[in-house]
Amino acid sequence: MAMKIRAVAGNNRKKVFEVTTSTRTLVFPYAKLDPQPTVQDTLERVFVDPELNREGFTYILTSGREGTVHLEQVLEYNQDPGYLRDVLLYKLTIEAQQRVQASPLSKREIIRRLGTSATQLYRLLDQTNYRKTIDQLLSLLHVLDCDVDLVVRATTARPGRAA
Repeated sequence: MAMKIRAVAGNNRKKVFEVTTSTRTLVFPYAKLDPQPTVQDTLERVFVDPELNREGFTYILTSGREGTVHLEQVLEYNQDPGYLRDVLLYKLTIEAQQRVQASPLSKREIIRRLGTSATQLYRLLDQTNYRKTIDQLLSLLHVLDCDVDLVVRATTARPGRAA
């Protein structure tokens, strides 16, 4: 993930962290933390953590207890579309890897049916490659005789959101 945290601040009135990235500011509630700040053990300090490559932040409570939050947790909480796409891409890639291993088809035959190169097949099977598209993975799964069903359902309402 190329996104980095530029700044983070605790908002004790709203009981959230305000996390600023290069494109926007997101919130992350204290209620999701472990350990959580309390009236007796308040937030003492929060900072973007360089040890996490600026992809997370660390907070320290007055008792000395500390916790860390990764940017992925913030993006997931805020239902970031780019993050959700990457999660779907990752899950499809892992499934494709397993299906290729279990398939009676040789990799050469899979490549021929896809009408692509060996290099492209290996890119499709690389779970760290997020430049591929979902339709490329769906094509690969189709070649492997898999049906992919997309299920869309209403989410349960979260506190602070309209149902």
